[in-house]
Amino acid sequence: MAKNHVTTTINGEPVEFLCETQQTLLDVLRDELQLTGSKEGCASGDCGACSVMVDDRLVCSCLVMGVEAEGSSIETIEGMADGENLHPLQQKFLENAALQCGICTPGFLIAAKSLLEKNPDPTETEVRYWLAGNLCRCTGYDKIIRSVLEVAAEAKGA
Repeated sequence: MAKNHVTTTINGEPVEFLCETQQTLLDVLRDELQLTGSKEGCASGDCGACSVMVDDRLVCSCLVMGVEAEGSSIETIEGMADGENLHPLQQKFLENAALQCGICTPGFLIAAKSLLEKNPDPTETEVRYWLAGNLCRCTGYDKIIRSVLEVAAEAKGA
């Protein structure tokens, strides 16, 4: 089967890859580019574990075809930290123990970062609404919501 050549930007770096027409962006990230932070939880867009940003839009990478990445700018969990320095959301998730098994964590972090970029001072209701597309089967949501609100409060006070 012929493969498609795709040129894109991932986490600020130019990237080229070959993919088959039926490969999802999640498959390409994990299998072709070895960016395994995004997880496959459902393969139907229901859990949010594979969330990434495509052209500043939060998407489930299991619902986007790899060939659709042509010319796009993609942000994954691998690009969230600045080298050894964790993003404030990552640090707060650790401090508040807002994770357990870790399958959902990359998706929650990407979604929370997207929220705070669009709305740096959300209410608890807004955080809950924004993260409603992400499912966690281990922790419940209180520590996750608290972590996002604490990062927003700290950024506001800085």
